[in-house]
Amino acid sequence: MILAVVITCLAFATPREIAFSRLLPAAPALAAAMWPVVPTILLGVFCLLAMVSLSLFYTDLGTPYTAAAIVVVTLVAAYTSRLRLHREEMLLQVRLVADAAQKVLLRPLPCRIQDVDIESLYLAAQEQARIGGDFYEVADTPYGVRLLIGDVRGKGLSAVGAAAAVINCFRENAYDQPDLKSVIHRLETSIRRYSVSSLDPDRPEHFATALIAEIPPGGGQVRILNCGHPPPMLIQDGRIRVLEPTAASPPLNLASLLGDDYCVDTVSFAPGDQILLYTDGVTETRDRTGTFFPLPDWMRRTGPAPPRELLDRLHRDLLHYSGGRLDDDIAAVAVRRRHTGMHGITR
Repeated sequence: MILAVVITCLAFATPREIAFSRLLPAAPALAAAMWPVVPTILLGVFCLLAMVSLSLFYTDLGTPYTAAAIVVVTLVAAYTSRLRLHREEMLLQVRLVADAAQKVLLRPLPCRIQDVDIESLYLAAQEQARIGGDFYEVADTPYGVRLLIGDVRGKGLSAVGAAAAVINCFRENAYDQPDLKSVIHRLETSIRRYSVSSLDPDRPEHFATALIAEIPPGGGQVRILNCGHPPPMLIQDGRIRVLEPTAASPPLNLASLLGDDYCVDTVSFAPGDQILLYTDGVTETRDRTGTFFPLPDWMRRTGPAPPRELLDRLHRDLLHYSGGRLDDDIAAVAVRRRHTGMHGITR
């Protein structure tokens, strides 16, 4: 509207040979990118009336060609506006479905289970993405708090399907299987069955790195089974320790090739200790020079912090380090054992 008024005023105020009135068709064309159909048509009518008014004062300004151009452009702009609104509505529906799918696949984790504080972080590499191949889950089981974090190779819907198969299997078996090796065997079977059922000749088989941690109630330790996943970071008495596995365990769906020997490590995990679980998107974040994000050094500089604050800092610093562009999905879970005081009160 402002553009149409400006063009009309310029047509009145400037010499006739400049012929600013010929720019009037541009107003409805630009309106189609922002306005609904009816306002776009009304703007076209306004431009047509403005041109007619100009022709009453200056007969050389109002030409049939300009009027025809305004009418044609207005009709095309109205149709374009209708298509844009339809696509925006479809995009909104797709986003709502994606949000619902994310809540099912990566549902919000409880902030506290037993004497364990838990916080999570998920960042999608694609700006409009809602879900991806990175996944995490937690379960309050008779054997303690069990946590899962992993990363399916690949991107897109096939990676999401494989991640969903692993998560659903964990949610079912974390409560029933007596040890971490039994849980991993079930996850291995689940992703293998999914890969066979969805195998496409143009796509390789799915496999996933995964890490399961088990925090027994009041045991002062944590058991970790790492299947090819980035090692977690332990914050203990102000010191940072990288929890590399004692022996390598195969990623999910590669046991038939690499063997099914799984190693469970037991690490001290006293009240006040904290563990950061993460996917390789964190350590493979690059700056403008191509240098990877130095997570251990970052942890040492950051120092002890509550789980939520730690992940908020990680989120902020990863975006700053990468210049706001992420090359891969990122998932992280921070876990801290609470101090237990008298009468079982935790803090």
